[in-house]
Amino acid sequence: MNMNTGALRKPMSRVEATNAFLRSVYNWMAIGLGLTAVVSFALTYTSYSSILASENAMTIFWGASIAEIALVFILSWSIQKLSAPVATLMFLAYSFLNGVTLSFLLILFEVGSVAQAFVTATGMFAAISLYGLFTKRDLTSMGSFLFMGLVGLIIAMLVNGFIFQSTAMDLGISVIGVAIFLGLTAYDTQFLKEMGESVPHDDATAVRRGTIIGALKLYLDFINLFILLLRILGDRR
Repeated sequence: MNMNTGALRKPMSRVEATNAFLRSVYNWMAIGLGLTAVVSFALTYTSYSSILASENAMTIFWGASIAEIALVFILSWSIQKLSAPVATLMFLAYSFLNGVTLSFLLILFEVGSVAQAFVTATGMFAAISLYGLFTKRDLTSMGSFLFMGLVGLIIAMLVNGFIFQSTAMDLGISVIGVAIFLGLTAYDTQFLKEMGESVPHDDATAVRRGTIIGALKLYLDFINLFILLLRILGDRR
C-alpha cells in the first residue's frame, strides 16, 4: 500500500520552528563571512594584491564602500518588499563588497595579527551570542542606549581621524567599540530569537526575509568586532 508520508509528517512545534529559524540565520551569516574571507584573502595575500596598489585602488575602495552602504540601507528598509532570492543575492553582494573594502585594512597588518583578531572575535562573539540566546533578562532597553553609543563612536572616530589623530584616543575608541558591539550582539541575538518565535513559519518568503536580515545584523556585529580587535591587537607591517 502506498502511503503519503508528507501527509503523515507532524508539523514542527514552535520551539523546533524557532530553532530552525535561528540555525538558518547563523548559516547565512557564516556563508556571508566565508565569502568575505575568501575575497579579502584573495585580494590581500595573493597576486591579486597588486590591485590594492594600483592607480585605481581608491576608486575601487570608495565605489565598493558606497555600494555596500546602499545595500545595507536597502536591505534594512525594504526587506518586506523584496523577494527572497533578491534579498539573498543582495546579502551575498554585500558580503563580497565588504571583502573588497576589508582587504584595504588587512594589507596593513601581519597575517598572525589578523588570525589572532579573528579567533578572539569568534570566541567573544560566540560567548555573548549564547548569552543573548539563553538569558532571561530582557535586553530591549539596551537597544536605544547601544544605538546612541554607536553614533557617538562613529563621531569620535571621525573627529580623531581628521583632527586629533591620537593613537591613545584611537585605542580608547576601539576598546569602547568592542564593548558596544558585544552589547549589540547580545541584543540582536535576543531580538532574533523573538523574531523566530513570531515569524509565520508556513510562509517560506517571510522566513527567508527574516533569516537574511538576521544574518545581516549578526554579520555586521561580528565584522565590526573583528575590525576593532584588529586595531587593538594587530601588529602593522
